[in-house]
Amino acid sequence: MSESGLDQARRLMEAGGVHPQAIAVFAHSYDMLAGGETGILAEDDLTPVDELPRLDDLDVDETAAAAALAATAVIKLNGGLGTSMGMDRAKSLLPVRDGLSFLDVIARQVLALRAQYGAPLPLVVMNSFRTSEDTRAALARHPELATEGLPGEFLQNREPKLRTADLTPVSWPADPTLEWCPPGHGDIYTALDASGTLDALLDAGFRYVFVSNADNLGARPDPRLAGWFAASGSPFAAEFCRRTAADRKGGHLARRRDDGQLVLRESAQTRPEDEAAFGDIDRHRYFNTNNLWLDLAALRDKLRANGGVLGLPIIRNVKTVDPTDPTSPEVVQIETAMGAAIGLFEGAAAIEVPRRRFLPVKSTSDLLVLRSDAYEVTDDFEVALVPSRTAAPLVDLDKTYKLVGDFEQRFPAGPPSLVAAEKLAVQGDWTFGAGVRVLGAAVVSSDGSPGTIPDGTVLGG
Repeated sequence: MSESGLDQARRLMEAGGVHPQAIAVFAHSYDMLAGGETGILAEDDLTPVDELPRLDDLDVDETAAAAALAATAVIKLNGGLGTSMGMDRAKSLLPVRDGLSFLDVIARQVLALRAQYGAPLPLVVMNSFRTSEDTRAALARHPELATEGLPGEFLQNREPKLRTADLTPVSWPADPTLEWCPPGHGDIYTALDASGTLDALLDAGFRYVFVSNADNLGARPDPRLAGWFAASGSPFAAEFCRRTAADRKGGHLARRRDDGQLVLRESAQTRPEDEAAFGDIDRHRYFNTNNLWLDLAALRDKLRANGGVLGLPIIRNVKTVDPTDPTSPEVVQIETAMGAAIGLFEGAAAIEVPRRRFLPVKSTSDLLVLRSDAYEVTDDFEVALVPSRTAAPLVDLDKTYKLVGDFEQRFPAGPPSLVAAEKLAVQGDWTFGAGVRVLGAAVVSSDGSPGTIPDGTVLGG
């Protein structure tokens, strides 16, 4: 039954124009799934990582840093639609600071570093078929970004969703596009190679690449990190932050007990009996930022040695074929995480970076904080907390604000001042007037909701 399911999936992917290398990677993952592989990493097989080198302690020669940056390209993952926030286009197109979108800020960060260091620093975007057209149009407003001889984008692959009952491709005539899913951001290695972008970068003289998510504006290419990575001789490196209570669910760094290899364990790879250890931030101290550094030559060598299949551990993601319809057929999406490649490269490295390099926007609460006066944009377009703050304020908005359209309507004059805030919790449906300030910790209760918070109101304090 499972062999028939794989054959059906192969035919679908071939008919859908999926690259043969991506089909081979899917077949490898399918065999793992059909064989009962779950990607589980048992606590008994791991040891904690106690200390990492720290970015803030690095002493990198400026000349070496500039040379490393000159050999580095930047890849931004931009396949997400922001569907959890009610969006149907790339999240990176959202205005985030002073009318600038995520992509606008990223473009200016790259251009500022080019000007400062005289480095070519090409920017390449990994899009999905849903984000490609809008993204290319947005980046066309920055024609100076283009690097001659290099593509501005490459596309993420797609694969069939599989029925949990028999691992055959699901059929959903009501919306055939829902029969397909992305393979997770671990697909970057396959897509980078199959698209020809890997060879193009190497042929153009670029040895390294810095990879991060487009919704993380803290992930500005750092010349000191480029210099550190080049000097390390490592084929692969990942940036990690110290975990806090808010990071108990995020993937963490560990070592395999049998060989000492660094590995990344996600919550989906954790046994129920290991959940307490997984969430123990004193035991497992570092969480994954999804900021990666790759040696392109090492990546190409490894892919060639393995027939184009890197062999990332799989994540078995069970959903319904229509995420909005819980009665629709249950399916498995086979996914991989790009950070898990740290377990596949002998000599892979990890470094602790400060929280300022991890500013993802996964919700409208995150967006409100980043738009507020708790953050500033420097002359070289680094997005950073204002000097008076050591940590970002915590914001918890009611479900009323979950969708971007509803969120925007309730902050017509922009975000409240959060520069002096510790925490803001909003319960119920409130529209904020102009000049509202939050001091310390504030809770807006649902009493009187829906309503308006008048101009100039001071909350908390």
